[in-house]
Amino acid sequence: MAFCRYLIYPLNSMDKSKKNWVPSSWRNFEAAQQPEWPNETELENSLKVLGSKPPLIFAGEARALREELAKVCEGEAILLQAGKCAESLSESADDIMSKLKVILQMAVVLTYSTGMPIVKVGRIAGQFAKPRSSSTETIKDEELPSFRGEMVNSNDFNAEARTADPKRLLTAYGSAAYTLNLLRAFTKGGFASLERVHTWNLEYVKNSKEGQRYEQVAKGIDAALDFMRSCGINPHDDPRMETVNFYSSHEALILGFEEAMTRKDSLSDDWYDCSAHIVAPLLSF
Repeated sequence: MAFCRYLIYPLNSMDKSKKNWVPSSWRNFEAAQQPEWPNETELENSLKVLGSKPPLIFAGEARALREELAKVCEGEAILLQAGKCAESLSESADDIMSKLKVILQMAVVLTYSTGMPIVKVGRIAGQFAKPRSSSTETIKDEELPSFRGEMVNSNDFNAEARTADPKRLLTAYGSAAYTLNLLRAFTKGGFASLERVHTWNLEYVKNSKEGQRYEQVAKGIDAALDFMRSCGINPHDDPRMETVNFYSSHEALILGFEEAMTRKDSLSDDWYDCSAHIVAPLLSF
């Protein structure tokens, strides 16, 4: 539970004695898994631009998630976190919708079978970096920098593609903003309505045993909604039947990016990393 709290609480609220903490404090320590940027001036220019961009999430959203996770810690809710090991910067709206469909399916099955609310967190809208066991990769006697995710370099095996490019940090910000905008539109605009549970069943699993089992759950939900209507209760009158709270998460691998996205909340005067609702530090032992 302490680990869960570490991920959510504002960084400087963990120890009120650390009054001198600032987003750049990490630079005073050894940081593993950082790319070797060939041009520090270009890197700092990109980080300066990032620092002027609007936050991707807001402190109030992070506090709302913290309250929901408190219920998980008390056994009053279930945490569901799902997503890719590493996202692509070129994912389409259909790709994003498909991932959301899978998470919504899992959430509705868990709710239906346990009778408990589900806190939904996607490893999405920022998981563009990868930790590597070695800083270089060798193929046919050619040694090049390892692929560290599309916010750093390309997976193509040539010197130009594997060179860390600070401009990719700005592309990653744009892709994260695009993804979060779509997720907010889908989850607040009617797509997440319980009346649409059948549409969440992806084509490639509809005819599978698992897809058929999901359809049975969806039919059960339909029956429950029909019962509510027959009792004079309109599901559309309750926003909880029409929308869901959906949160983003990723590993905080590229520390310069996270520093640029860390902002001081005007209400609480606490620091929040506004690149995602949960950012997980990569720890090595």
